Amino acid sequence: MTGALSGVTVLDLTQMMSGPFCTMMLADQGADVIKIEPPTGEVARGYGPFLDDDEDRHYGGYFQSINRNKRSISIDLKTEAGCAVFRRLVADADVVIENFRAGVMERLGLPYEDLAAINPRLVYATIRGFGDSRAGISPYQDWPAYDIVAQAMGGLMHMTGPEEGPPTKVGPGVGDTVTAMFTAFGVLAAVIQARESGKGQFVDVAMLDSIFALCERAATFHGYDGSIAGAVGNHHPFFTPFGTYPCRDGWVAIGCPVDRFWTELARLMGDPEIGSDPRYAANDERVARRQEVDAIVTNWTRDRTKAELADLIGGKVPFGPVNNIGDLADDPHLAARSMLAELPHPGSERTVTVANTPIKLTGTPGGARRQAPTLGEDTDIVLRNAGYADDEIAAMREAGTVR
Repeated sequence: MTGALSGVTVLDLTQMMSGPFCTMMLADQGADVIKIEPPTGEVARGYGPFLDDDEDRHYGGYFQSINRNKRSISIDLKTEAGCAVFRRLVADADVVIENFRAGVMERLGLPYEDLAAINPRLVYATIRGFGDSRAGISPYQDWPAYDIVAQAMGGLMHMTGPEEGPPTKVGPGVGDTVTAMFTAFGVLAAVIQARESGKGQFVDVAMLDSIFALCERAATFHGYDGSIAGAVGNHHPFFTPFGTYPCRDGWVAIGCPVDRFWTELARLMGDPEIGSDPRYAANDERVARRQEVDAIVTNWTRDRTKAELADLIGGKVPFGPVNNIGDLADDPHLAARSMLAELPHPGSERTVTVANTPIKLTGTPGGARRQAPTLGEDTDIVLRNAGYADDEIAAMREAGTVR
């Protein structure tokens, strides 16, 4: 593995989406991410979709996407022997990341404080719904949390959807992925500090906190004037036209946050007079007449296709078609940016397409290079690198300590 993070070793105890997405980001940039799984494997291995010719079913598409570039070792951490193996790995690691519920690592006998005593430069990161008590005890600390809970409690759902309601969940699991991004950033900040000072630290990121931070404008406005941001559908409370408009084969997005774009749009629509009409020339006037302005734009877009509109106004005013994932798979932008990565899949003759990293480093390019590992695929090599002899590994496998 090469990349900007080559030489950074991460012990990955995470599961489901938020933690694996975080460690995927690190692995994409070259970190050696060692996924530590129980003997039965991470539960997400059982999630589809599965390929028709994949009889082995080591994992489905969900697992493949966010566990690429990682190595897998299976350790039974519910045994003291398994915990001893983990502690030995910690001695040479840079980072431990876990997203268990609060108290799980303590019950296993592997709390941060004990691991930091083994390796003082260790960066230990957690992702939890409501954080860890080390950074502040939340009244919700023991509540289970998933994406929809974070979106609801963090304020995002209240601002999403049509103006008349109901509150609407953002489609992708941003409660997980945004939290993962914040955690990856925090981990890298702490790793830099540890390499300078020789001392690691605890990195605590809560899903609720992350979604609240994502709603920064609403928080700032409330702090200034007490206002409570509500849902505005696909439009913007401060600019018009700025939203989605119907066309013959779907929808398009058009935004005119400054007056010169409105003037240009009016010209391209074949009605330059409304560009300078005092009722519409200034954004404040257009906002006051939002329904009129939106009707003008809608009457023009509805009889044209997305391709026709792209030819007419694409690149001249802020514009884009509303794409589905099938549209994006054929989009020349994604091809030019290497955003569609092909990976092998164990048990299948086919390759599969996954979303590649959007982070483009010219000197040390990252990205999806290796398929997700099968369960325990790298156990032997990881343990050998940790100093275990082959007979010791065989004995641990026989005892069920590792797989």
